[in-house]
Amino acid sequence: MRPDATHRSTRPHRNIAGSLARWSARHRATAILGWLAFVVVVTVAGSSIGTTMLKDSEIGSGDSQKAEQIIENAGFPDRVGELVLIQSTNGQTADSAEFKQAVSDVSAAVEATGEVRNIVSPYDPDSGGAISADRTAALVSFEMTGDPDTAADRVGTVLDAVETVQAEHADLFIAQTGGASIEAAIGDSLDQDFNRLGMLSIPLTLGILLVAFGALVAALLPVGLAITAIVGAIGVSAFASRLFPLTEETSHVMLLVGLAVGVDYVMFYIRREREERARGADPERALAVAAATSGRSVLISGLTVMAAMAGMFVAGSGIFTSFAVGTVLVVAVAVLGSLTVLPALLSKLGDRVDFGKLPLLYRRQSKGRLWNMVLTPALRFPKVAATIAIAGLAVLAVPAFHLNTVLPGAEDISHDLPALQTYDRVQTAFPGGADPAAIVVHAPDVTTPQVQAAIQEFRSAALATGEAFEPMVVRVNPDQTVANINIGVAGNGTDEASQHAIETLRADVVPQTLGGLPDTEAYVGGWAAAALDVDQAMTGSMPLVFGFVLALAFLLVLVAFRSLVIAVTTIALNLLSVAAAYGLVVGMFQYGWGESLLDFTSSGSIASWLPIFLFVILFGLSMDYHVFVLSRIREAYDRGMPTKDAVAHGIRSTAGVITAAAVVMVAVFLLFTTMSLTSLKALGFGLAAAVLLDATVVRGVLLPAVMTLLGERNWYLPRWLRWLPDVSHGEQPAHPIEPPADRELVTAR
Repeated sequence: MRPDATHRSTRPHRNIAGSLARWSARHRATAILGWLAFVVVVTVAGSSIGTTMLKDSEIGSGDSQKAEQIIENAGFPDRVGELVLIQSTNGQTADSAEFKQAVSDVSAAVEATGEVRNIVSPYDPDSGGAISADRTAALVSFEMTGDPDTAADRVGTVLDAVETVQAEHADLFIAQTGGASIEAAIGDSLDQDFNRLGMLSIPLTLGILLVAFGALVAALLPVGLAITAIVGAIGVSAFASRLFPLTEETSHVMLLVGLAVGVDYVMFYIRREREERARGADPERALAVAAATSGRSVLISGLTVMAAMAGMFVAGSGIFTSFAVGTVLVVAVAVLGSLTVLPALLSKLGDRVDFGKLPLLYRRQSKGRLWNMVLTPALRFPKVAATIAIAGLAVLAVPAFHLNTVLPGAEDISHDLPALQTYDRVQTAFPGGADPAAIVVHAPDVTTPQVQAAIQEFRSAALATGEAFEPMVVRVNPDQTVANINIGVAGNGTDEASQHAIETLRADVVPQTLGGLPDTEAYVGGWAAAALDVDQAMTGSMPLVFGFVLALAFLLVLVAFRSLVIAVTTIALNLLSVAAAYGLVVGMFQYGWGESLLDFTSSGSIASWLPIFLFVILFGLSMDYHVFVLSRIREAYDRGMPTKDAVAHGIRSTAGVITAAAVVMVAVFLLFTTMSLTSLKALGFGLAAAVLLDATVVRGVLLPAVMTLLGERNWYLPRWLRWLPDVSHGEQPAHPIEPPADRELVTAR
């Protein structure tokens, strides 16, 4: 390979970040007030128009999504169903007088609350067999009245009524479960989790920044910009939701990503300005250099992170589309703030950015001794360092080859909540009864004798498989064009037994009984079917998402650094980092290595949405660091420093800020491991582990070792790509960049 001979061109180039910073510094009031006005206006306007939320029929895929769409358009009353389990604890059966009295008392108690309707007794011949096979358990079913969206808020009255009946029948177990009661229990738990997360993440971030900067104002700036960027992006997302409906979880994802990138971008800026001031530059010159260098890194990094997040658009899921919209918006707004209002604030503050100096912390400017201990051997023995680092990451990645994914259901949260414990009892006494399969039949008239006979034939055939169970309940919509058949299936909804039961219904039972009817379509839906379909869709879309993200990131790095080798090594290093994180997540959560440490019970699988989501987030955040480091290396190289010296200078000059940024991210991500949902624990752990590995092993050892080995070949650009724009990597600093003190070690063979 021959390095690009024109890489050190001295021709002037337009630097967008530098131009924006100069305008911002000259128009400080306009920039600062304009930013605040933007945040306030979009927040108020977004709140006034509201956010369009994603419908259930837009979330799934395959036959289960088709079934949900038919149900949604059929005019069924939108209701939330609940169950009360009456179960013997001393061997008496549903035929005993006390058991029958308990059923009667439950029906009367819940009806008296005024919050329920359509109460169905297990003794009703039309109940579908809501008495267990051994006749020691029975179900009273009913629906919540009023708005289904507020059912969880009103179900407490009904739960209290059921508890009163339980107190009157000590020889029986009487408890309630269902959509509203489970949502209320999990919702309360998650609300506590997210409130705790919000209360701890900001102070924790601020504390770490105080240690990193040693000054109050310098620590407040990153947090302030990140928060305003998140608030502004959430306001903008309300308008975007008109085209791309959002999920409730999107705002939490925006907080996670916005806090990470927003803090990083300001830290990059402030650290570079401080560096130039320490070299003797006046405040104006220091800001100009910071804008042209770190500002440009922020712009490139932001575009790369947004490209990674945009990969979720091609996943083929409404949930991922929602996440993509939210994350792209919050990164875009954070970049906008970093390039406009931040230079104005720094220009206004000048050296007062160090106001509120903390004794000892402010004077303790890290000399990078720890990083020197890591970096020096990596530069002196690059082959050994690269081999050890790659081998270590590869070993960590091994469990990822045994990845098993499912769409998590009730098993995603610890079953110490009463509603979930009752859910487990219902599943045991009535297999599949808590989450039945839903066979949706769409015909010109589902009440005709022919269709009704087919439904009864389906019932017999399904029960004969041994994978479907009573009770079976059939509901017909008002215009009699849709029948919704609910029947229990084997398994817990996400395990192999459930998957096999759904496949049996789809491949054998439904085609043989309902499939032959003229002008009729029948689809198997319900939770177990949706879990199977979503998991298959996620697995199938992974290559497409990965390919999209890698290709777009490759092109951005190629254009930004005019090097084919840098683009290839960037992709390779980031894939190693992500693969190692995957392996750790599989080991900790699928194999259950971290059960006692993180307080969860492994289901032997990983949430089906996690691999794609982890990939785009991790790839985006790792590119954040990578672009910043490479920019400093390329800047030094373009000013005449040999590649090996440039690598050492770039790593050392960015080590402090990358360490601080990584500590912030790891600390915030680890807070997610304290949450109730196992999938969120896995998300937090995976993000924290990947950032830690990326900021230490990859950036501190592997990157410098690989670039040292490649030498001048790092900057190779084929002749047929010389048309790429020759972009600027910064302004000339106030003082020349000095080579590392231990240059003789760096350049030694």
